[in-house]
Amino acid sequence: MARTSPAKDISRILTLFAAVVVIGTLYFAREMLVPLALAILFTFVLTPLVGLLERMHFPRFLAVFLTVALAVVGVGIAGWTVANQLLDVTNQLPGYKSNIKTKIDSIRSPKSSRLDNAANAVKEIGKEITDSSADTAENASAKTSGKTKAAIAPPKPAQVQVYQPAANPLESLSSVITPVGSAIIVLVLTIFTLAGREDLRNRVIGLAGHGHLNVMTQALNDAGARVSRYLLMQLLVNTGYGVVVGVGLYFIHVPNALLWGTVAALFRFLPYIGAPLAAILPILLSLAISPTWTQPVETLLLYLVVELVVANFLEPLLYGANTGISSFAILFAAIFWALIWGPIGLLLSTPLTVCLVVIGRHVPTLSFLNVLLGDQPVLPPEAHYYQRLLASDQNEAKHVLEEYLKDHPLEELYDCVVVPALALAEQDRHHDDLDAITEQFIVQSTKELLEELADKTKEAETVAKEKASVEETTTLPPAVEKTPMLSGPLTSIVCLPARDEADEIVGIMLAQLLENAGYRAQALAIGTTTDMLAQVKASAPDIVCISALPPFALLHARELYKKIRSVLPDAKVVIGLWKFAGDPIKASGRLNIAGEDKLVLTLAQTVLQAGVFRDLEAAQRSKHPAEVHITEKLA
Repeated sequence: MARTSPAKDISRILTLFAAVVVIGTLYFAREMLVPLALAILFTFVLTPLVGLLERMHFPRFLAVFLTVALAVVGVGIAGWTVANQLLDVTNQLPGYKSNIKTKIDSIRSPKSSRLDNAANAVKEIGKEITDSSADTAENASAKTSGKTKAAIAPPKPAQVQVYQPAANPLESLSSVITPVGSAIIVLVLTIFTLAGREDLRNRVIGLAGHGHLNVMTQALNDAGARVSRYLLMQLLVNTGYGVVVGVGLYFIHVPNALLWGTVAALFRFLPYIGAPLAAILPILLSLAISPTWTQPVETLLLYLVVELVVANFLEPLLYGANTGISSFAILFAAIFWALIWGPIGLLLSTPLTVCLVVIGRHVPTLSFLNVLLGDQPVLPPEAHYYQRLLASDQNEAKHVLEEYLKDHPLEELYDCVVVPALALAEQDRHHDDLDAITEQFIVQSTKELLEELADKTKEAETVAKEKASVEETTTLPPAVEKTPMLSGPLTSIVCLPARDEADEIVGIMLAQLLENAGYRAQALAIGTTTDMLAQVKASAPDIVCISALPPFALLHARELYKKIRSVLPDAKVVIGLWKFAGDPIKASGRLNIAGEDKLVLTLAQTVLQAGVFRDLEAAQRSKHPAEVHITEKLA
């Protein structure tokens, strides 16, 4: 087992210590940090309106004052309306007493039910046992003397009365002043933040971006844009949610539908728990006012349907591109910030998490935040495919290839996913990290998946060609006849593995691509060098492709190339050094490539080089050189 260096161990300990310090600071300094976070949140919300007023040539202080005043008045009117309607609902509740009693009675089981009869029988048996025990005790006690009775008689319990002290007026006043004072602090901080937002931005850049101005500027711009878009989308979604709920309750004839729609829109800013909390009171009210169960059921279904549609379809569509955080991260952030800062933390959880993800994307030392909380795939397709094969999960590995193939051509799938995955497997195998069973599973599964992909690709190409031929036939005039195209013999190509089964698999992929391009291609299975050379000599191909995965197959490719040159001196040879990260010119010198033979690094380059060789051969046969065409294709 590899040992970590002491420097890495110390770095991990310091990182853990820093995390503990940060979380402790967030918890114990919440009285100061929560108003500041709320002020920054309101700054994001109100900045667009302030900017609009400034573009209308309002002075900065007047634009900030008008914006904050409008926000305060709007919140005050909404709060006053909600409070009045809540009082109205409270005053009407005593009139629904009979409906509530009727529903409670209907929930209870009838007295004549078997369960009640059994319960009554058990009660009667218990009562008889208790009475018989009491009679026995009375007979026994009658034999004792009166003095003994007096001696064992329990003392009369003393009455205890609890008197509450008079309420302290200062404590009552403090309970009211504390939230009012916090609101005033948030209001003042919001005003100053709106007025000096550019200065605060520059100070943050100067403090944290020393030597990294570009990174800090990108991070702040990204965070501001994401948070602003998220808040705007959330405002629109929650407003629409409240309107739909209010209209639905109005048609269900639930009193104060405007109140409940407003409550639904406001409560939904709290992730996960807001919607259920907003639905409790309307459902209870419908139970109280309705003599039947129809209205409560309709109210419950209204909330369920609207929430399911918004949460599962609308929000992922609108929020996914704006927040950049995964659904699990949103849930985890809601729990974390609620534990640290309470309900306010729940409200601020998503914007704060967005800021953390943005910081993780732009600051390399904090990239783990983006990995843990971001919505981007952590594993690239090639690593994901290889990891699923390591886990013996062929179905998900197939799903990775199919998903990539939806947006990319087949040759790009092979070059960017399958070949790098095989290179990872080769590295693990040579480091003795792969056992024989897992290695065989990877090889066999990849071969099977390549066959399925080849069959699907051929079927899709056949359907496309048939459709194109039908369209071409229908568009041609009746008098026009197509002249048959002249075609020469197909270029034959043999793909030869340099060392092991990984090279053989890449040869299979190359043969598939060459066949799709119109060549007569064949991929040889891995075997002894003598047997493979005999097969190549018997086939007498026009082009020989040597498939080699670096760095372990490099020497084998050089030896194989030397032997092929001696066996087939007239054939063109292409050495595929797949995904080679070094200098191709130096690699060509190490391989001793001579003449018209070429070194390629990808399957797509191999197909292109085969086309160049074919054009050269055609030009030589027709004795009409096509130097211009070949030069353009090489470029």
